[in-house]
Amino acid sequence: MSATVSSRRAVHLLSAVALAATSLMAQASTSGVVISQVYGGGGNSGATYTHDFIELFNAGSAAVSLNGWSVQYSSATGSSWQKTDLGNVLLQPGQYYLVQQAQGAGGSTPLPTADATGTVAMSGTAGKVALVSSTSLLSSTASSGPTIIDYVGYGSTANASEGSPTPPPSNTAAVIRLLAGCTDTDNNNANFVAGAPTPRNTASALNACNSSGSGGTGGGTTTPTAVKIYDIQGSGSTSPLVNTNVITSGVVTKVNNNGFYLQDPIGDGNALTSDGILVFTSTAPTVAVGNLVQVSGKVTEFNVGSASNALSLAHTVTELTAPTVTVQGSGQSILPTPLTLPVSTDAELERVEGMLVTINSQLTVSQNYFQGRFGQVTLSANGRMETPTNRFRPGASALTLAEQNALSRLLLDDGTTLQNPNPTPYFAADNTLRAGDTVDTVTGVIDYGLSTTTTDGLADYKIHPTQAVSFTRANVRTAEPDAVGGNIKVASANVLNFFTTFTSGSTAAGASGQGCTLGGAVSASNCRGADNLAEFNRQRAKIVESLSAINADVVGLMEIQNNVPNTSGSGTNADTAVLNLVAALNAKVGDSTYAVAPAPAGTTGTDAIRVALIYKPGKLGLSGTALSDTDAVNNRPPLAQTFAAANGEKFSVIVNHFKSKGSCPSSASDPNADQGDLQGCWNEQRKLQAQRLRTFASTVQANSGSTDVIIIGDLNAYAQEDPIEELTSHGYVDQIARFNSFGYSYVFDGAAGRLDHAITTPSLSTKVTRAIEWHINADEPSVIDYNTEFKQPACAACGPDYYSASPYRSSDHDPVVVGLSLLKSVNGTPGRDNLTGTAGDDVINGGEGSDTITTGAGQDVLVYTSLRDGLDTVTDFTPGSDRIDLSALLASLGIDPAQAMAASHVRLVNSSAGVQVQLDTDGSAGPAVPRALIVLRGVTASQLQSSRDLGL
Repeated sequence: MSATVSSRRAVHLLSAVALAATSLMAQASTSGVVISQVYGGGGNSGATYTHDFIELFNAGSAAVSLNGWSVQYSSATGSSWQKTDLGNVLLQPGQYYLVQQAQGAGGSTPLPTADATGTVAMSGTAGKVALVSSTSLLSSTASSGPTIIDYVGYGSTANASEGSPTPPPSNTAAVIRLLAGCTDTDNNNANFVAGAPTPRNTASALNACNSSGSGGTGGGTTTPTAVKIYDIQGSGSTSPLVNTNVITSGVVTKVNNNGFYLQDPIGDGNALTSDGILVFTSTAPTVAVGNLVQVSGKVTEFNVGSASNALSLAHTVTELTAPTVTVQGSGQSILPTPLTLPVSTDAELERVEGMLVTINSQLTVSQNYFQGRFGQVTLSANGRMETPTNRFRPGASALTLAEQNALSRLLLDDGTTLQNPNPTPYFAADNTLRAGDTVDTVTGVIDYGLSTTTTDGLADYKIHPTQAVSFTRANVRTAEPDAVGGNIKVASANVLNFFTTFTSGSTAAGASGQGCTLGGAVSASNCRGADNLAEFNRQRAKIVESLSAINADVVGLMEIQNNVPNTSGSGTNADTAVLNLVAALNAKVGDSTYAVAPAPAGTTGTDAIRVALIYKPGKLGLSGTALSDTDAVNNRPPLAQTFAAANGEKFSVIVNHFKSKGSCPSSASDPNADQGDLQGCWNEQRKLQAQRLRTFASTVQANSGSTDVIIIGDLNAYAQEDPIEELTSHGYVDQIARFNSFGYSYVFDGAAGRLDHAITTPSLSTKVTRAIEWHINADEPSVIDYNTEFKQPACAACGPDYYSASPYRSSDHDPVVVGLSLLKSVNGTPGRDNLTGTAGDDVINGGEGSDTITTGAGQDVLVYTSLRDGLDTVTDFTPGSDRIDLSALLASLGIDPAQAMAASHVRLVNSSAGVQVQLDTDGSAGPAVPRALIVLRGVTASQLQSSRDLGL
């Protein structure tokens, strides 16, 4: 890769680089002895050699005395050790030392003459071996300590190792250190291979490690090789000079708290090699950006994740460790290399690892969950990333989208490894950065690192900015959800572990020493929500703000405490938590506005969390008792309740919380294990729950006498996954999909999708006016939530507490809101009628003839489709509540509703009987005489608003 430097500095830089390549030598280490070979299959079935053995090797440049040393062995998962003392030998550079161990019953070939003999029977597949500068037995499995010279964990089940364990040996294979013992990067997995055992002793030929090879433990004594940064990086995913002591130089482009980035000022012009590298200092470096420095250090490939993390293992970071740094100049600069996302392969980012780059195309914030915790934000090209199985059925298309997502995203880091940075980076003046916001330019250094809190989680390429990053608020907060129409509003809300019993064992009621029930066991460790009363009050305030703004008539709740009777038999009200929430909600919106729909006794399951239903008794009545399905497939039983509107219309709500995708089965053969199809773990369980839900819904329909059912809740399955297909392929209608092709309620690994659903029976689908998600949670950073840990003042060094009693980040899932038009139809005859509506919401169509209409209570709609539908008298029309629908009539006459009032097609004329709604077929421009269609008794024209009351 080539870099660009200002021409006036080029001559100075070239001479400085030449000087840097020759002026510094590596310093010797105290010991270079390593364990170079381990074989535990001696004498086993199929083995050639009769004995187990351990081989040592001096990879350094000075002789080392083994007097008073020992080799020690422990089983793969054990913590006790057995030892074999070594002889009083001065081991020369490049010399091997053979320790013979126990003999087995098989094998045909004895070992070469051993330099030391023990009786330890070692495992042929997995174990731990330590080289110790003492004859005292080790007392722990720690892989480092004051007396441990080298340590090898071999086989995949070894519970300790340097880095990760070696590949597994066998009866016919030993684990052998690379380069005949010269490779040592302190990672057993990277430094050893399994191969045919080749025992060597002190009489074997010497194998001194040269200056371009790898030193032993502690670095060995090698002369550093003068190389350019791009030669260290090479064109592959790992350095060709790994574990080599080198000397190089370049310009400092970025300094963080434990290292700095160095870039060759000229570059090699090869797009396949990076010109930059990380110099890991472990403590704050003393260099500054723009310094020209010379570095002597060891080339290392660092795995940012765990030994089992395939992503991080495939993307180790090339770095220089244990560096000696000399500043040779200052005031230098490197022009950043242009970079465009998405890349075609992630090798493109490997080729600029450690380099200063600039991205001059718009990127979108796709995830901000770790913004407060680690100062990082996931950015993506071409807009937000969508969860693949939210758009496609599991299969090739979904996998292709997953690959595209991976090539489109980049982590924006804050340039340090510090946790809970103060201040939190990238916040706007309103103390947030929302997913969906955009940035047009980012300049910084490319690195690779974890994007989650777990070492086996997702890892990605990242950029450490060297210039201030400016975001545009492209995804604006809203104070309330968009209108969904209809006369009934149904919502679902995941309240993210709303517990009235805290993790401290205290409760919202002031009790102490309490616990939460999980599977029949009661313990404070089972509680999942607030840690204490202060956090609880903050949590509840946010939830109340969100629910009051939604203002739904029915709300299904998920992740609320399951206050089931405890094991002592004293018991608690199963609705304690939901009653507490409703009391707080009513304190804000009005006494008795909401009530709890009681769950049937003993049907809330044995999980620590449950589902619940709350509703407005002033708007809806309970029709029959609630139902719950306690079938064994449901770890959190669904809850159903039929509601009746004031007009007599009925519908049923079933709230659900399916099995989550986490805590995978231990066996890969389990049908609920991750199948690699992007649906995660427990998909088979969720399919069974969906199938059972269909049966339960049929029961609910039969009991209610109405086919109108809406299924809401957190189904823990994205829109195109099998559990949703189990419903939609059997006639159920996905309402979010009807109104939004990219609906989402949750963000995971930078991709947005919907786990929270509104799915209806076909009969109710025709009455759904709109279904939406209100994006108050998934798009917000978690640092603004109710928790107090990792924030000031609890953590003085952490960032500020950005909490506010607002709906934003009241949960991690977005609420779903659905409008239903449940209107009672009241129809007249072709003649004169006296029509009376119900106490609820009605659609009244008097038909032909002069009718007298009394709408009754509720919000009523008067429909007119023909000029023959008048002259009607409405006795109790209420402006702002009732409405006249002229849309079909105007359409039949070819009149544009938007122009009907302005062109005088529709006129409001006051009379002694009340305001007349008149219709003029040709408006003010023609000779037709207006005719009165409706008289609204007791109403004047000034009380009416054309858009509100006439839909015009």
